[in-house]
Amino acid sequence: MTSFVPGSAAVAVSEVELSISARNLIGLDVLSKSDPMCVTYLQSFGSDQWYEYHRTERIQDNHDPDFVSKVLIHYKFEEQQPLKFEIYDIDTNSSNLKDHDFLGFAICNLGQIISSGKVKLPLQRRTDYGRVEVTQSYIIISAEELIANNDEVILQLNGINLDKKDWFGKSDPFIEIYKSNESGDFLLVHKTEVIKNTLNPRWKRFYIPIKALCNGDYDRSLKFMCWDWNSSGSHSRIGEFQTTLKELSQNNSKFNLIHPEKKKKHNYKHSGEINIEYFEIYKVHTFMDFIKGGLQIHCTVAIDFTGSNGDPSLPSSLHYISHGSLNCYEQAINSVVSIIQDYDSDKQFPVIGFGARLPPDGRISHEFYVNMNPNSPFCNGVTGVLDAYRSCIRQVQLYGPTNFTSVIEHVIKFARSYDDGNNYFILLILTDGVISDMPQTIKAVVTASGLPISIIIVGIGNADFTAMEVLDADQIPLQSGGVQAQRDIVQFVPFNKFFSQGDPRTARLRLAKEVLAEIPKQLVSYMRSRGFVPKPPRMNPIDLPPNPDQL
Repeated sequence: MTSFVPGSAAVAVSEVELSISARNLIGLDVLSKSDPMCVTYLQSFGSDQWYEYHRTERIQDNHDPDFVSKVLIHYKFEEQQPLKFEIYDIDTNSSNLKDHDFLGFAICNLGQIISSGKVKLPLQRRTDYGRVEVTQSYIIISAEELIANNDEVILQLNGINLDKKDWFGKSDPFIEIYKSNESGDFLLVHKTEVIKNTLNPRWKRFYIPIKALCNGDYDRSLKFMCWDWNSSGSHSRIGEFQTTLKELSQNNSKFNLIHPEKKKKHNYKHSGEINIEYFEIYKVHTFMDFIKGGLQIHCTVAIDFTGSNGDPSLPSSLHYISHGSLNCYEQAINSVVSIIQDYDSDKQFPVIGFGARLPPDGRISHEFYVNMNPNSPFCNGVTGVLDAYRSCIRQVQLYGPTNFTSVIEHVIKFARSYDDGNNYFILLILTDGVISDMPQTIKAVVTASGLPISIIIVGIGNADFTAMEVLDADQIPLQSGGVQAQRDIVQFVPFNKFFSQGDPRTARLRLAKEVLAEIPKQLVSYMRSRGFVPKPPRMNPIDLPPNPDQL
């Protein structure tokens, strides 16, 4: 909800959290239950086109899933805001929804959910004849308006003498945390990892936003449920307890797990204890806090000059320079750099090329400055980047292969030197092809994940970008040599997703929005991991010169 400021004007917009559950899903797998995921789509105001907005996590072997991942959306009373929910059975690691079994869809308006508080929608499917049929499956959507509270609760839990649930072992315990809502229902907000074969588990420390846990209401009921994991998806209840955030904050460190059926027995005490090993309410600093405190963002642009782009003298080439229109690389540069430059104080961008043969001797390079001036490699603003790119095309020979490692290590070198909480580095890679040095690239990304770096990859053309989805790592964290990435720092976006149809200007804005969407979250996650806090806001105004790119 927007803050109240007397004598001002505000737009009637509220942030709403949607919780999604599904029941009685169709089983399409022969030897197991489905592994469902829900995808939410929105329609832009005045448009009838759906665009993907959110994906939940995948839940293994479950026909009645309660998804932890919430849909956060701005509710506008004056707009209809249609929503579409699609359920998929996820069978592989592919991010392409066509690779998975479609279980059904449901459509409603956000206003219907808001006015009801909770809605139950039957899932529909299209038959082979194109008709829409209603299935026995359905989804349940609950809505709650969120308060403006960005603080988080940090928790670490351990179990003591939990009940033994397995015949040939101990238990494989995990915990689910639920919050109550106004109707008395409990909604899942967090699930810990499973710890195998123990009655005294110690789960990893985790963070939960206060507005997700209890929406700022310290007296709201919270339910902790402890389960014994089973591979079939039918988990065995060990026990549960209820508490509040207020009670947790008052150093009540131990809670008895009570099994609802066993408590009827005469001699029953409990099914083990849960100890609150660590509790803290953490003040979360926002992306805006760091920017207002003077944090500098530095952007490096890396451009693919490999031969697979096509002969730049031919109109079929992705690098073809025309006086009448921008090619795909030019459009991507114009879309993304024009936004990033607003956060770069001097608007000077190093632009690196890779995969070309360079003058005068034709040596192959995977790390060269596009303006051909190693003593002064910076380009001034979007116009400077585009000018350097166009000049470079006429001087180099496109070659190959497509190696990312050198350009990533180039940025790593600078990020290590300025790892003080005052600087953050963005690497924008524009590429058309399949990565040739995938193991080395993964290793470099894993290394970069511990530094103030975000990597944006824009796929140009129609190549197979499966490897880029692996680097994006939204579902499975990257690993190299047994070392797991500390953060998800890669965002991949296919250029043609936005520019294959529709108005080019709108496409440019949508591309920039999706490409840059994860940067604030990635920056804040890095700062938190290192314990950096923003400096006080700058008090003196900053003079902004006219921007030649907007004249």
